[in-house]
Order: sequence, then C-alpha cells, then structure tokens
Amino acid sequence: MLTVADADQIIAAHGLLHQTETMPFAQARGRVLAETILADRDFPPFDRVAMDGIAIHFDALANGQTTYPILAIQLAGEPGQPLPDPTGCLEVMTGAVLPTGCDTVIRYEDLEINDGIATLTIPAGMTRGQHVHKQGTDRHALDVLLPAGTVLRPVELAVIASVGQTSITVLKRPRVAVISTGDELVDTHQTPLPHQIRQSNAYLLQAALRDLDIDASVHHFTDDIALITSGLSALLVKNDVLVITGGVSAGKADFVPDILNGLGIRRHFHRISQKPGKPLFFGSSTDDQRVVFALPGNPVSATLCFYRYVRPYLQTAMGMVSDPPLYAQLAGPVTFKPPLTYFIPTRLETKADGQLLAFPLPGNGSGDFSNLTAADAFLELPANTTEFPAGTLVKAFSIG
Repeated sequence: MLTVADADQIIAAHGLLHQTETMPFAQARGRVLAETILADRDFPPFDRVAMDGIAIHFDALANGQTTYPILAIQLAGEPGQPLPDPTGCLEVMTGAVLPTGCDTVIRYEDLEINDGIATLTIPAGMTRGQHVHKQGTDRHALDVLLPAGTVLRPVELAVIASVGQTSITVLKRPRVAVISTGDELVDTHQTPLPHQIRQSNAYLLQAALRDLDIDASVHHFTDDIALITSGLSALLVKNDVLVITGGVSAGKADFVPDILNGLGIRRHFHRISQKPGKPLFFGSSTDDQRVVFALPGNPVSATLCFYRYVRPYLQTAMGMVSDPPLYAQLAGPVTFKPPLTYFIPTRLETKADGQLLAFPLPGNGSGDFSNLTAADAFLELPANTTEFPAGTLVKAFSIG
C-alpha cells in the first residue's frame, strides 16, 4: 500500500497541462496571469507634484528669498505651465505636472499666503527637489510590471489598468464536476426513508471548490453500473477533473474504479496507508488531460482527502502556490498504534508567543461529520509512531 508521500509524488507527476484564455482585465481578480505586463511609458510619466503647495526654483530660496508672488495655478490634469519669473511661484496641486522652470515644492503647511504672496514660515531645512516625484522614478517604459504567474489581486488589476491593457491572458481554471454515488443517498429537499440519508458530501465539495473560484457542477448516480458508466463517460468529455465521493471501497456496490478503468482512466493508486481515507482512488487519462479523484463516501474521509490531496492539486493546476502546511503543538497526548499516517480533526488556538496549539477532536469515526464543525484543520501524524506526547510539534493543514 502506498504511503502518503508516495501518493503526493504520483499526483504531482500527473498535473494538468496549463491552458490559457483571454478575458477583460476587470473580471480577472484571483486569476493567474499568463503573459507579461510591461510599462507603456515611464512611471510616473512626468515630474509629478507630490504635495499641495507652491512650486519654485530652488536657487531663489538658496539666495535667501522667503516671499514669492503667486503667478499662476497648476492643477492636476492640466498641461504643464512655465514659471514666468524665477523669483515667483505657481500654486500646485498633488498629481499636477511640475511647472517648467520649477524644481522644488513647498507645502501649504510651511507657508502663509496673503494677497497673492506666499511667505515661508519654516525656511530652514528645505532641499532642492523636495516633494517632487521625478519622471521614471518608479519604472521606466518597457520595464516588467507584472511577470507571468502573478496572482491578480485588486492592486495588480490597477497596474494593468494603468497601462491601458483592457484584456489579458490568464490561465484557465479547470472544469470540475462533483459526483456522489449510492442508493442510500437522497437530495436535501427529500425526506429520507429509514434506511437512507440526505447527501451532504457533494455540497461540501462544491462549496470547497468555490473557495478556489471553481464553479463545479454536482451530479448523483444510484448504484447502477450502466447509469454510472454513461454518466461518468459524459462528464469526462465535458470536464478536466472529476471528484467522486462514494463507490470506491471494497463493497459489493463499489463499482467506480472498474468503471473508470473501462472508460480509459488509468489507475495510479487506489489505497493509501492512512486513516481515515484509505480507499482513495487517483487516475488519469493517457494524456493526463482528464483526472479523477474518487474519495471515500464517509464525510470525514471525503473532507480529509479533498483538503489534503485535491485542493493542492487544483491550486497547482491553476498556476497557484498550494497552501503551506501549518505546524502546531499538541495540547494533549495522542496514541495511535496502527502503522498508518493518522489524520485527526483539530481545533487550533494561537498562544501568546505566536505558536499554534492543537486540540485534537477524535469524534466518533469517519462518519461523524458534525464533529468537523468544531475543527479548523487536520493534524497529520506520521506512521510508525505510537505515542505523541503533549507539546509535540506536528504538521497540520487548514480546512474550510
């Protein structure tokens, strides 16, 4: 049986090829840039006034001049005006072009203005070029502003807008379908019979995918081989990734692995030495353009497998950096004897020194999904270790 580390390596070896699409830049928040954005001109494109006040030629101040007649006003958005007299000044506003013949700005806070005359109140400490944002100080024309691979936040979208690029090329998000199987499941609006339950895994997975800005379709198939086969066949044509929950264990109605094999999905593994979630299936088409994760039907197992394996895979497929693991100290001892990697829901608290403290929530097994409402993460306890004393530093990964 594969170890968790083995499973990680196999999954990483079958990543989806990155595909691109062009879209309006204003709709691209959260997407990954697939091109390089260059400056179309200097940043700033002119000597820019950085404070409201007056613009002067510094030589006049250096010669001891402390009063300046205001000869004109330079507003932001207007063409630059010249300074007619080097002993005078222009009133200037933040963002305006620095008037020709001026090289220094004095703030209103350092002036008194009466009858069109500006008088310095703090003449000491002034320097040539103060409060002027020089042309090209930030970037020069054709400098790289955003390299390919950048995750686009609002600030990056603003940069793209500033160079006048209305559409951009980004990495496509994979098309994902979520499938649940089982005669025992009915939909949320239905009243289950005594031997049935309402399905919840599919909606958990769909919501978790929305956290990645993936809008997955949701489907349910009863335990009918022909129905599952035709349904999965159709979904494989329309989607890049299938996330299945149920039908992958060793039961008489667990048909999914064999059906997938018949549909051309190579089985890379179907068991991992972990608890919960041992019967996790991972496979792909020959060209790795279709990938299937088939998760156990037990809710805790399905949740664990999604956040531990599926979410990082999809983040990589979208060109994003997967979530780094957390490290937390056990608040109490844990004993686990089987030679398996043990994943346990946990509540995390941050201590005064910034260290995370983990309070394990064992619950009542992999079917106790209500226990997850108190959990922030899963602890990942390594195999072949039986005793984990309080204070042990262990790896964890967030859920939800």
